[in-house]
Amino acid sequence: MIAQSRRDVLMSAAASAAVLSLPTSAKAAGDALTTQTKYVESKGRRLAYRSVGAGKPLVLCNRFRGVLDLWDPAFIDGVAAQGFQVITFDYSGLGLSTGEKSYNPMSLAQDAVDLIEGLKLEDFAIGGWSIGGITAQIVLAMTGDKASHVVLLATTPPGQLVKSGEQLFYDTAAKPGTDLDQFTTVFFEPDDAGSREASRRSFERMMARKQDRSPDVPADWAISQIGNTPRNPLFPAEQILDLLRVTKTPILHIGGDHDIVMPIENWYALNNQLPTLQLITYPRAGHGPHHQYPEMAAVQIAAFVQNTRKA
Repeated sequence: MIAQSRRDVLMSAAASAAVLSLPTSAKAAGDALTTQTKYVESKGRRLAYRSVGAGKPLVLCNRFRGVLDLWDPAFIDGVAAQGFQVITFDYSGLGLSTGEKSYNPMSLAQDAVDLIEGLKLEDFAIGGWSIGGITAQIVLAMTGDKASHVVLLATTPPGQLVKSGEQLFYDTAAKPGTDLDQFTTVFFEPDDAGSREASRRSFERMMARKQDRSPDVPADWAISQIGNTPRNPLFPAEQILDLLRVTKTPILHIGGDHDIVMPIENWYALNNQLPTLQLITYPRAGHGPHHQYPEMAAVQIAAFVQNTRKA
């Protein structure tokens, strides 16, 4: 349980939020396309999750409108091959999970904490993509010293931004369904032929699973939760930013050089302020850098966890 003072800090942050030794030879228990969906019962709702690989647990919180099947299997399997148990899940009320749906970051973080507790995970790392990266930062605060590492994928830091997102994201994200053009616009660099091809391959991998798929998040409901224009700050939680300034937990952020919703420039503006933060930026990439470079991202995440520890 977190201390009352920490709880007060988190509740204040949530209220102000705008939205939102590892053996490489470990054998994977299935892969991302075939692993069975499982469930944890907690607090009157059922959280759907999948687990791939064996080793140190890495719990990954999903993006806006993300569900279990919208992680690239090449990325999940790549991380698992590095000696991790990779755990993905659907937030309450979304995908295959039951309960009340919400994009309040505190609610999403509580889902992650309840899953971690339900699975009795120890010495775990927490990660997240986009709004899931906001979630992971709050989970770090909620769990204190329990999370050994934080892995952030194309997300935003707390506080005022030096660069806001683009209207293009909000217009594109509001469209129902999931198609290749939408996927490319949001998560890749449409002006680059190599990025467009990487998008096509990633999209095909995501769609390869035919059974036990997690339903899409309704677009109209989702966009109503975050608004339809860019905001600054996007994650107005100064208390979380203060935590990042003093935490001893190693933090890695992997981003693309043209992220239309959570620009990488906002992390570089915090250079020399966040003592445990490491930044990796992929060229000609967008809001899904780990989908464009799944194998490289997996290797770099493993190297980060293997070679850093709390001071």
